[in-house]
Order: sequence, then structure tokens, then C-alpha cells
Amino acid sequence: MNDNSVEVEPSSAVWLKRFAISAGMILGLTGLAKLWTSFGDVKLLMVADPITGLSFRYMMLLAAVAELAIAAVCLVTKANRLATVLVAWMATNFLVYRLGLWWIGWKKPCGCLGNLTDTLGITPQTADHIIKVLLAYLLVGSYGLLIWRWRRGRVHCDSEVSS
Repeated sequence: MNDNSVEVEPSSAVWLKRFAISAGMILGLTGLAKLWTSFGDVKLLMVADPITGLSFRYMMLLAAVAELAIAAVCLVTKANRLATVLVAWMATNFLVYRLGLWWIGWKKPCGCLGNLTDTLGITPQTADHIIKVLLAYLLVGSYGLLIWRWRRGRVHCDSEVSS
């Protein structure tokens, strides 16, 4: 068999890069949607968020800035491990926020995509389901890759010690 035809398993660095790019695209798009919505004139933007007490306008604006900053790290820098840690941190914040809403009995769909739902012609419930899938991807992807990389590092350290 020819050595050139052997497939090599991509390294954890390659997977981190692929994940960083996909997470950066997701956070960039959702961040832009939130930014666009935060400057709108929808009455809901003046309502206080039930978890933080800030108006939804400021919550959207803060989330948009954070998402866009993390998206920039994911897409522009070569710091893929840092990008993955930041994505894990952001996704964890989103999960805790959603758990808080569930805990207080909030039944409305997340307005995470803001007015973009109207532009795309999808219902807020459909957008909420899409956002939940994206959140799951960001959570499982970031934590899965970080744990995999951590375990691989421990295995390599253990094999070096035993040599």
C-alpha cells in the first residue's frame, strides 16, 4: 500500500480550528442579529429582562458585543484553544440564562434573533428551536474538544513519564 494513501486522523488542533471557525460564524451572525435588533423600536426592547432587570435593549446590546468579540477571536486569531474556551464560557452563560428563565416559569420564546425572524419568515418558536440546537452545538462542541484535548495531553504526559 502506498504511504500517500493512508488517511491520518486530524489532530486536536485541526478540530479546534474547525470548531472555532464554525462557532465564530454562529456567534457573528447571532451577534449581528442582536445588534441590529437592539437599535430597533420594538416595544419589547423597553421591557425589563426578568433575570437581570436591565431592559431587553441593553441585554441584546451587551450580548451582541460579547458575541461579536468572541466571533472575532474565533475567526481572526490563531488562538483556537482560547477561542474554544471563550465559546464554552459564552455558551455556559446562555445555558444558565435559559435555565433561569425556565426556573421562573418564563414561557415566551427567546428573542435571540430579534427582528431577523420576520426577515427570514420564521416564527419565534422556530427561531427558538434553532437557537437551542445552536446552543447545544456550542456547548457540546466546546466542552467536548476541551476535554478531548485535556485527556490527550494527560495521556501524552503519562506515556512520557512511564518511558
